[in-house]
Amino acid sequence: MRYQLSPRRISMKRSLISATLALALGLGALPLAAKTSKADPWEYLQPDREQVIASLNVVELLQRHHYNKPPLDDKRSEKIYEGYLKLLDPARSYFIATDIAEFDRWKDKFDDLLKNGDLGPGFFIYKRQLERQQERLQYVQNLLAKGVDKIDFSIDEDLLVDREKAPWAKNVAELDELWRKRLKDEVLRLKIAGKEPAAIQELLAKRYKSQQARLQQTRGEDVFQAYINAFAMTYDPHTNYLSPDNAENFDINMSLSLEGIGAVLQSDNEHVKVVRLVPAGPAEKSKQIAPADKIVGVAQGDDDMVDVIGWRLDEVVKLIRGPKGSRVRLEVIPASNAPNDQTSKVVSITREAVKLEEQAAKKSVLKLEQDGRSYSLGVIEIPAFYLDFKAFRAGDPNYKSTTRDVKKLITELQAEKVDGIVIDLRNNGGGSLQEATELTGLFIDKGPTVLVRNSDGRVDVLADEQDGAFYKGPLAVLVNRLSASASEIFAGAMQDYHRALILGGQTFGKGTVQTIQPLNHGELKLTLAKFYRVSGQSTQHQGVIPDILYPDVMDNKEIGESALPEAMPWDSIRPAIKPELDPIKPFLTELKSRYDNRTANNPDFNFARERLALSQELMSEKTVSLNEAKRRAQQADIENRQLAIENSRRSAKGETLLTELKKEDEDALLPSEDEKTKPEDDAYLAETGHILIDYLKLNATLAKQ
Repeated sequence: MRYQLSPRRISMKRSLISATLALALGLGALPLAAKTSKADPWEYLQPDREQVIASLNVVELLQRHHYNKPPLDDKRSEKIYEGYLKLLDPARSYFIATDIAEFDRWKDKFDDLLKNGDLGPGFFIYKRQLERQQERLQYVQNLLAKGVDKIDFSIDEDLLVDREKAPWAKNVAELDELWRKRLKDEVLRLKIAGKEPAAIQELLAKRYKSQQARLQQTRGEDVFQAYINAFAMTYDPHTNYLSPDNAENFDINMSLSLEGIGAVLQSDNEHVKVVRLVPAGPAEKSKQIAPADKIVGVAQGDDDMVDVIGWRLDEVVKLIRGPKGSRVRLEVIPASNAPNDQTSKVVSITREAVKLEEQAAKKSVLKLEQDGRSYSLGVIEIPAFYLDFKAFRAGDPNYKSTTRDVKKLITELQAEKVDGIVIDLRNNGGGSLQEATELTGLFIDKGPTVLVRNSDGRVDVLADEQDGAFYKGPLAVLVNRLSASASEIFAGAMQDYHRALILGGQTFGKGTVQTIQPLNHGELKLTLAKFYRVSGQSTQHQGVIPDILYPDVMDNKEIGESALPEAMPWDSIRPAIKPELDPIKPFLTELKSRYDNRTANNPDFNFARERLALSQELMSEKTVSLNEAKRRAQQADIENRQLAIENSRRSAKGETLLTELKKEDEDALLPSEDEKTKPEDDAYLAETGHILIDYLKLNATLAKQ
């Protein structure tokens, strides 16, 4: 979602850039600390004048215009340092203790260095990481050259895999031992996944050589971007620097002007991970890719698969992108795999642009039997908050928008005499703020819809000015962890006005507003405002908490705003509406009791609970065995438990039991997450309907009293 700045604010910021540029250009020879010797193979990596000026611009913008305006002091310097080390060596497998001792001299000085335009230490630390990475890759290739068939998997030894807080290796010998175990683990994972020793040898040899070759292609821009982002992201996870290349990629993503697969990706250590799928995009329509899946290989058409483990994110994105109608194949490790299960699948996707009409809201009718009576409920699924800006600005009376489409669908559902309506916002990542406001207006009389608090403390109130609600009937809103931004604004307004039952999972929690500020070199994405509900509560960090919570199908600790480092906190401001009598609250205890009774033995709800519990148990394990017999036994145990969970669901539903769990079965998290022919087959949607019917009946009983 992009919050539009006023011309005055944009003009002011451009003036600020000019002033900062003038200041920087007047500095004369700028200091570059921590120079390296000429024997250094990374000597060519030095900050240039454009980068120094850009860094001063970033410092000035963050100090003056970030929403929080926190001070750039010694405390922030320590955050920058810790963040930079985590960015460069997240598993603490490259640097040794003497490196850290050497870097510690700058621990509380990054604030002063940045204010003075001194990028030298940032470049120095990055180049040391390149040096250590080169040493590690050479070491592991030497080990690999001895042959994977020579590795003894009968020895009882373990590898610590969660190394985020592990002590730094004391010396190179300790690192050698760590990397010996890491190589052994990689080979064992591939062996258990079914690959033959010769294939494993070839795959890993290519991977390490490729990573080594890519080290030699490191550019000064890579160093600058990493260092400035380590600084910018201490303010919040959505404030970051975009290099000229990445700024171009960001503009392409925002406009959807270049065809791809319709997936948002991010780096995850040496992997590229799927964050979310664009509604109606090729990846989402394929039903073969899910959030948190890891992409380990990319191939064009029928060409050979290119191993991309260890590649930079922008390089992987370039491989995945391509012209409309062309085919890309992705090798993916599903998120549903056990942590040590490297079994992958190959997904073939035809690239295409995401069409606005394919993201359009659509309706269905949910038919349910309850207490001996038949009910029909309208369901309106909204994949995104969209608005055809081009047609709108051109004055086209038939421009497409979420609100216009939903209004039409409500009219059609009312003609079918439905008993109530469910708005399905699951996996809706947001979109147009204007549409979130206008959609809210369909269901309330009139009044504020969302508050936007700026960095200067001013609160702008967006409101629905139209008298009267278009739809006044019974309403429920279904959300999940991937409902974000505009979805949270709408769901929050429906909850605050007591207009609808909010059901499902806790939402994403992104309640901040960013703007793109051009620099002399690249761009800065800057958080300058925060959203608040009309009740004064922020949507930031905790999102919208439903009136009745359903079992999560994904771990909230892994996905969502609260999972991001330096996420801004939840808070509240003065409400925009006066508290009114809540007509829903008196019934919530009874609604929750009926929900608990109905879902206690619901096979799909139990499946979700058990799958998540198993996943969290496995993810909590800090070490893995490097003994093949033990590892295979552990893997078999996990697969047997997964199979038992799946068969328990099948047995309860009268379906054929499986003798083994195939990957295509394992990928199906819940019927509600898959494409279904009937809305009644969607367990979460059906339960939403039952709760809405309960509410209707309780209300009717009260009215008779």
